[in-house]
Amino acid sequence: MVSSKYIYYLFLMNALINIINFVPRVLVFTRFHGALPSIFLSTFIGTLLFFGFTYTIKGFKGQGLPEIFNATLPRFFSFLLLILYAFFWFMAGIITMLSFVDITLRFISPDISSYAVILGFLLLTSICCRLSSESILYALETLLFLVTPIIVYMLVKAFINPAFNWDAVMQVVTFMWTRPKYVSLAGATFIFSGYFNLAIFNRNFKQIKTRHFWMIPVVGLMILLVTFLVPVGYHGTIGVEEHVYSWFSTADSIRMELFIIERVLFLFYTTYLTLALVSTVLHWHVGLELFKGAFQSKEGKKPGKKMDWWVLVPFSAATIIIMNFLDQVRLGQLGQWFLNIRFLNELLLMGVMFYAKGRSAKKT
Repeated sequence: MVSSKYIYYLFLMNALINIINFVPRVLVFTRFHGALPSIFLSTFIGTLLFFGFTYTIKGFKGQGLPEIFNATLPRFFSFLLLILYAFFWFMAGIITMLSFVDITLRFISPDISSYAVILGFLLLTSICCRLSSESILYALETLLFLVTPIIVYMLVKAFINPAFNWDAVMQVVTFMWTRPKYVSLAGATFIFSGYFNLAIFNRNFKQIKTRHFWMIPVVGLMILLVTFLVPVGYHGTIGVEEHVYSWFSTADSIRMELFIIERVLFLFYTTYLTLALVSTVLHWHVGLELFKGAFQSKEGKKPGKKMDWWVLVPFSAATIIIMNFLDQVRLGQLGQWFLNIRFLNELLLMGVMFYAKGRSAKKT
C-alpha cells in the first residue's frame, strides 16, 4: 500500500508531459479566441473533476474501476465502459509515442528510421506496463525527483532570457475577455486528467487523503500559463503559430553558456523523452488493467498474465499502422479529436462514479 502523495505525482506527471504534447498547440491556435479565459475556466473545471473523482473513488478502498463497475452496474454496461476507457487510455499513450517519433526525426536525427524509434518505444513500454502497479508508482516518484529540478531550471532560463518578449505576452492578455471555445477548454482540462489513473492505482492506496488539495489548482494554473505564454514570448503572437512543436523550438532558442551541453534542446529532449516513456507506461498499464477487468469473472477472477500480450501485441501493431497513415497534420488532428472526445468521456465517468457510489451506499 502507498501513501496519498502518489495522487499528486500522478497529477504532476500528466501535467508536465502535456507541456510538449497537443495542449500548447490547441492554446496557440486559439490565442485570439479565448485561450486565456479557457485556462482559468479549465482550472476550475479540472479541479472539480479531480476532486469529484477522488471523492467518489476513495469510498471504494482497494478497488479499481473494474471492481467498482462490475459490482454496481449491469454486466453489459460495465463491459462497454471498461473497454471504452481502456481504448482511450491506450490512445493517449499511442499519441504520445507518435508525437515523440515525429519530434525525434525533426529535431534530433532526421536520418534514423521511424520504425527503429517506434519499435524501441513499443518494446520498452510493453515490458514495463506489465509490472505491478506499486512498482510503477515507485519508479514514477524516483523519476519526478530527478527531472523536476531540471525542468524548473530550464523554465527559469526561459524567463530570464533577453529574447523573451513581454510585449507579446501582454498583447495576448488583452484577449482575456474573449469567449472561450470548446476546443481550448477541452485541451486545457487534460492537464488535470492525471486523476483518471486512480481507476487502477486506487487498488494500491490504503486511504486517500486530500489534505494538500489546494496545490492542484495552483500548480495546474501555473503550468497552463507557462505552457501557453512562454512560446508566445519567444516567437511572437503571429510567429508562434508557425511552429508545430512550439516548446521544442523555444528550447532550441536557449543556450547554456557555462555547461557541457550548450543547446538546451538536447537536455529538454532527453528530459521529456523520459517523461513521455513513463507517461506512456502509465497509460498502457491502466488501459491494460481496464481491458482485463472487462473480462473479469463474476467471482472476481481476472485473466492471467498470458492475456497481457493478447492485448499489447494488437495495440502495438495498431500503433505502427497508424504511424504509416498519419502525417504531421493528421497526427495533430487526431490529437485534437482525442482531447475533445476525452473531455466528454470524463464528464460521463463522473456521472457514472456518483451513480456507483450511490448504489454502493444503498447496498450497505
